[in-house]
Amino acid sequence: MATVLIGENVPDLGQALRLIFTRAGHEVRATVTGDETLRSACAEPPDLIVMNPTLPGFDGLEVCRMLRADPRTSRVPILMLSVHQQPGDLAAAHAAGADEFRGKPFDNRELLACAEGLMARTA
Repeated sequence: MATVLIGENVPDLGQALRLIFTRAGHEVRATVTGDETLRSACAEPPDLIVMNPTLPGFDGLEVCRMLRADPRTSRVPILMLSVHQQPGDLAAAHAAGADEFRGKPFDNRELLACAEGLMARTA
């Protein structure tokens, strides 16, 4: 069982993500702001972070940059989920250090397969 940290400020989507990963057998922690996501990840590094790049407080891109700069979290895979899907959004996410960028809405099975693949790379 892996630990997945979800940083999502849209309540319905946060709940859906929690359900997807819980049903797949993972332990889930959820946060709704960039500040909370950063604190949670640094306090207890998860096996995967699934994060909205437009979180309130520190946005997800800034959180991603800070996580990559911290030795405790520099290798934790980060999957960004966003409604913004222009080429510049993808480039910004990768420049910040995200391993993967997926659009919303998403297919649950594809999202889970992507997440599992990211965790397998760092296991």
